[in-house]
Amino acid sequence: MARLFPICSSSEGNCTFIGTRGHGILVDAGCSFRALKNALALIDTDLSGIEAVFITHEHYDHIKGMEQLFKHTALPVFAAGGTISAMAAAGRIPDGRAVYNINETGYKSASFEVTAFGTSHDAAESVGYRIDFNGRSFAVCTDTGVVTEAAEKALAGCETVLLESNYDPDMLRRNMRYSFDLKRRISSSVGHLSNRDCAEFAEKLVRGGTTHIILGHLSKENNTPDTAYGCTSDLLAKRGLNVERDYTLDIAPVITEGHYIAV
Repeated sequence: MARLFPICSSSEGNCTFIGTRGHGILVDAGCSFRALKNALALIDTDLSGIEAVFITHEHYDHIKGMEQLFKHTALPVFAAGGTISAMAAAGRIPDGRAVYNINETGYKSASFEVTAFGTSHDAAESVGYRIDFNGRSFAVCTDTGVVTEAAEKALAGCETVLLESNYDPDMLRRNMRYSFDLKRRISSSVGHLSNRDCAEFAEKLVRGGTTHIILGHLSKENNTPDTAYGCTSDLLAKRGLNVERDYTLDIAPVITEGHYIAV
């Protein structure tokens, strides 16, 4: 059965597998090569079963593992044009290796059709992805300060969505380790999605046909799994939508080096 499997999703690393046991694609490669292989092994998959890698943007927590993927595999890699330029300028693309512009080439194979949509983040050209696979639809939508019109359109009716629930505003405000500028950046329209904004959009998704929501990219400093889960489930319950009856809700796992940890 096809599924979306978040290998890791946090402020420290992001990588998601979509497909069936033994065969699929990756969205982002923000964990180490070892952690990626170990996580894939949990679903009886290895890198030979990966068709392609799709990068959302050039920030390090989304491309940390790309150097080793380029070194050890010939996997085709796709990203938006601005992301490709930013990665090339930073020396992240080896000589002789191509990264394909998803907005120009698109992606359609015997099993997958992958479509990019714009997100609102302080990166060169950040995107999320909708993946249609054998009659089922999945999406990854993280690293966005607001839900863009493009995202809302692309995710309409999508069965399973990995959706950013990055921070709790009160925790962010009280965080004495973060500067004012960093707090402003996180909470801006080109930063990250708060728990409340995530919950508001989650309601639209469920009413539009989404049956499974996975909350991802939680901040270690400014959020907790219980806080994020409670915000979405409580808001939807107040509006007549109940977990298990109308939709399922999960928290994406995080990875420490070489170890898979479900939270």
